[in-house]
Amino acid sequence: MATITRKKTGADYLRDPVAIILFLLIAFGLGMFIANGGFIIAALFIVLPFLLIYLNRLFVNPRIGLYSLVVATFTAIGLARYLPGNPPLGLSIDGLLVLTFIAIFFRYFYKKTDLRPILNDLMLLNLLWFLYEVAEFFNPLVLNRTAWFYMVRGFSLYMLLTVPLVLLLFNRVKYLYIFLYLWAFFSILVTLKGAMQLIFGPDFAEQRWLDAGGATTHILFGELRVFSFLSDAGQFGTQQGSAMVVGTILALHIRGFWNRLLFGIMAVTGFYGMMISGTRGAMVVPGVGFILYLIYTRNIRALIIGSILIAGTYVFLRYTYIGQSVQQIRRIRTAFRPEQTASLQVRLQTRDLLQDYLSDKPFGGGLGMAGNPGKRFAPHGFLANIATDSYYIHIWAEQGIIGLFLFLFISFYILFKGSFYVLWRLETEEIKFITGALVANMAGVMGASYGNGVFGQHPTGILLYVSMAFIFMAPWLDDELLAIKGKDSYIFSRDEKWI
Repeated sequence: MATITRKKTGADYLRDPVAIILFLLIAFGLGMFIANGGFIIAALFIVLPFLLIYLNRLFVNPRIGLYSLVVATFTAIGLARYLPGNPPLGLSIDGLLVLTFIAIFFRYFYKKTDLRPILNDLMLLNLLWFLYEVAEFFNPLVLNRTAWFYMVRGFSLYMLLTVPLVLLLFNRVKYLYIFLYLWAFFSILVTLKGAMQLIFGPDFAEQRWLDAGGATTHILFGELRVFSFLSDAGQFGTQQGSAMVVGTILALHIRGFWNRLLFGIMAVTGFYGMMISGTRGAMVVPGVGFILYLIYTRNIRALIIGSILIAGTYVFLRYTYIGQSVQQIRRIRTAFRPEQTASLQVRLQTRDLLQDYLSDKPFGGGLGMAGNPGKRFAPHGFLANIATDSYYIHIWAEQGIIGLFLFLFISFYILFKGSFYVLWRLETEEIKFITGALVANMAGVMGASYGNGVFGQHPTGILLYVSMAFIFMAPWLDDELLAIKGKDSYIFSRDEKWI
């Protein structure tokens, strides 16, 4: 009778004395390593297994990289305040973008990839803007070329990398909805955190940030300008103004009770967050955004009612003192009374100084030479002493009138093409007004960027770049919705093309 040999299992190997000794040596070595390395090494070993699982999932489904990008653009800067040494977690944005491209490369290495989604005028303009930034590296007026690598990321590199990823991976209605859900969730979360700051005061990490210099711009006349877990109050106010615009338009036009409830909450909390930020320029976002939305409705009655409401808000803030005892209303009111605003006079003086300095410098003084970056990389340069609160002043100072014209041309091209789609090309109400919300928000942020440098900051910058891609994909998404019109489950039920 033949003897059946049992195959050794993993448990059998673990009972082997050699294996036991090996595991004990490994455990001892890791213990010594952690004891000598401290908290950072211990945290690394805790996080490492989850990181490996995440990378595995990312390389199987590259869309996870884009979801993570939206999460990181909201949370990275705020999270860094709670970690020892305030590490530059903003670099996680760069890492996620690069990792997602690598994941796409390996995921579809043996498959024919359809690149038609990225062969459009948006990508052409995107590339043109980046090439202009590359040319700025050779600007002879640059005093420190290291600054170029620091500044090009926010000005053009994030846009160059984000837009094609969205065009390739999010080219379905389903992913448009997921993006909007993420935006709504974090916008609500940002306001809740801001409300906690206002009611209970800053926590230990936020107070440490204020004590390190943040208080000079965020505590005015003894009152806190709320910044939540974003970079500053200006970014918080602008982002919540965006949430108000996008949430309101979607709540009025999107299908489904729960969808309307979610985006309604997004709109209300966005308005509250914008008010408690004390950011005057944030008021421009709903001001411009809702005017454009009213034009999109092509409804005379809505235009009249909306115009009356906007005019009433202006009169309330410009000509009355109602609510003057409330610090947030009092500060926002100064935006409508420029004669009482000293900062406006400073900006006018800055503009005159720049006009003289740049009269013979059509390409500007070079990336990273103006404002706070200039103080860091070229403190003795003329532009280092120029305040660059305005995003357009910043571009003008560093990239000249040619760079400013190119940036504005690209931005207005996107706005006009998106408006053309909304007014004349798109047929389904849902895609039409989702696209309209994205275009109206972009127009509002462009308006707010005249007074604040918010366009390229997190999270506004990444949200705008994703929005640009969806605006240019609107006709495809509209056609998809038309093909399956009437099926309420279409958002999550169709087969995946890229998985």
